[in-house]
Amino acid sequence: MFRGLLLNKTEDGRTDARITEIDEADLPEGDVTVRVAWSTLNYKDALAITGKGPVVRRWPMVPGIDFAGVVETSSHPDYAPGDKVVLNGWGVGEGHWGGLAEKARVKGDWLVPLQAPFSPRDAMAIGTAGYTAMLCVLALERHGLTPDQGDVLVTGAAGGVGSVTVALLAKRGFRVVAMSGRAEETDYLKGLGAAEVITREGYDQPGRPLAKERWAGAVDVVGGHVLANVCAAMKYRGAVAACGLAGGMDLPATVAPFILRGVALLGVDSVMCPRPERLEAWKRLASDLPAETLAALTREIALEDTISAAPKFLSGEIRGRVIVPIAPDLT
Repeated sequence: MFRGLLLNKTEDGRTDARITEIDEADLPEGDVTVRVAWSTLNYKDALAITGKGPVVRRWPMVPGIDFAGVVETSSHPDYAPGDKVVLNGWGVGEGHWGGLAEKARVKGDWLVPLQAPFSPRDAMAIGTAGYTAMLCVLALERHGLTPDQGDVLVTGAAGGVGSVTVALLAKRGFRVVAMSGRAEETDYLKGLGAAEVITREGYDQPGRPLAKERWAGAVDVVGGHVLANVCAAMKYRGAVAACGLAGGMDLPATVAPFILRGVALLGVDSVMCPRPERLEAWKRLASDLPAETLAALTREIALEDTISAAPKFLSGEIRGRVIVPIAPDLT
């Protein structure tokens, strides 16, 4: 038996979330069993725990789209007992039991080795949010974005993806403008490297097909009207890396930015991202994300507190990264 957060669907369709003892025999199929040292709480986890979004595809479910830990047993050729590993995405916490429990059993192909100099705690402080942020930065760089081209906008900047993105871009020499719905986070965002902090005012409402050119690049985690208005305000041949839908799945935009200014909309998916790109992202994180910055945007909560913390994610009360010690003494 081991402890974990287990979600069940009630007869009336609600989600019942509770910390409970779980039988190891109930773990799903996989060729690697991992003792989880650290996990995280993300926006998607909050949707699953609260039942506010159709995240869970199989019941019961252990949420947690991230984990870092130590291999306990393995029939996968790349991993042996004692190896330190990290998992992000692959539908874990949605269709396959995730990391908010003391044990996880997964496919070895979903794992990556823990990258030096990161500890398992560091890896979860980065988590899917930070790894997604790095994928966005890499996408913009592949498009040809350089610091001399102008300002780069980051929406939802006080959240997990946004916070890490601000820090990464600033480290690379970009002038970063952070957009946040919380004015009280200005000092926090400037501490991460933002040169300027703006509100969402005017961006979260219907806008013009084309606006004044302002942004050379952008990373958007919001979607909806915000993404449409960001695209409308891009400079000629600017690029937007889009990776989130906190503001909705709709994109009430026109083709004008794309056919008149050559704007590129770069979709970034972290869940099914191929292994080579994952490894590239983690290697770049090791070189581009200072330890002191990572510490500034991270806080810990206990496994028992994840249920009460989940609604705060959805109401925009959480900033930065939230990590969950499961068995921190493992490593």
